[in-house]
Amino acid sequence: MARKTVRTGMVGAGFAANLHYEALMRVHCVDVDVAGVYAIDADMAETYGRQRGVKVYGSLEGLIDDVDVIHVLVPPVAHEQIAVAALARDTFAVVEKPLTGYFGDGSEGFSGRTFSKEKMREEALSSIDRMIAAERGSKACICYAENWVYAPAIQKEREIIEKTAAQILWIHGEEAHSGSHAATYGFWKFSGGGSLIGKGCHPLTAALYLKRVEGRTRSGRPIKPASVTARCHALTNLAAFEDKGHLRSDYTDVEDFSMTHVTFDDGTVATIFASEIIMGGIHNQLEVAANNHRTICNINPNTGMCTYNPVDEYFSDIYVVEKTGTKQGWSNPAPDEDHFTGYPHEMEAFYRTIAFGDPLEGDSGLAGDAISTIYSAYLSDERGGAEVDVKTY
Repeated sequence: MARKTVRTGMVGAGFAANLHYEALMRVHCVDVDVAGVYAIDADMAETYGRQRGVKVYGSLEGLIDDVDVIHVLVPPVAHEQIAVAALARDTFAVVEKPLTGYFGDGSEGFSGRTFSKEKMREEALSSIDRMIAAERGSKACICYAENWVYAPAIQKEREIIEKTAAQILWIHGEEAHSGSHAATYGFWKFSGGGSLIGKGCHPLTAALYLKRVEGRTRSGRPIKPASVTARCHALTNLAAFEDKGHLRSDYTDVEDFSMTHVTFDDGTVATIFASEIIMGGIHNQLEVAANNHRTICNINPNTGMCTYNPVDEYFSDIYVVEKTGTKQGWSNPAPDEDHFTGYPHEMEAFYRTIAFGDPLEGDSGLAGDAISTIYSAYLSDERGGAEVDVKTY
């Protein structure tokens, strides 16, 4: 039997588009034909296409009509529009995190710090509803590209939960580093928020996923988030902050620190921290405290490799780990960072769904629950940390 070929298109030509392309080159279940790329920035698209030998499309519609699946790799403000356009043509949409959000009212003076979080949540939930409605009317679906769900450590914890019928009592997750490299980050109108949505979505979605797994295993019903409390802060914007040049601090109207407490419908809890104030590389970790085991998932960094380098310049052309400030001294170089963070695994899973109809773990419902929890958390922060109910999908 001939191998199946899936034609793919990239929407966006930046950092995420590079990650996705590299992961697609490691898909085994089908032959992936990257047919082309489309981006608003024509120069970036031209460079991306030339480097990879793929066609540069002049319109989104032209790309969608030529492929089986598109990868939505643009700022979150455009996720809904692009995904809905693809689904209307029965084209699968691999959508990067976060799924969607609220991106301002279009006014020149819009500020995410002062705008009504109740209105934000209402509009974000409406966006989710529209995307899911488009999916229900399509022969295709949304594949939510939350790589933490597919990271080997998280999937190993899934196996433990399923085989031991574990009851998870508390999940503690964190993503933190010294600040995003994206030029659009720091503006609510592009990103839909700051550290809570940009970084907190990773450990939050992994926690929501594992509670779904637990519920399916123990009772046949996924356990969902019920309520949330949260606090957000803009620490590098404080008047007293002394900028030494190690942390990004040019945030216009978003937070750089958040802490979120989620209560699930079974009464158990998760705590999620996200921030831009941590030096020394990315800190991505999820800890599970269950009634029969404890697991610590070190997404990044991990100790698969330890190296001592006495002079920084020796490693000038050697990649060590994302966001590290120096390569001198002891470090934990990532032998295969993409593998540990789950990028090739999520693409393999998505293309099995696209080509063969396999069940999808990173689906629109999980993505919707994450966004609903995040914007309920923003509302909680506005109310001084008061508990806010979470709508689920």
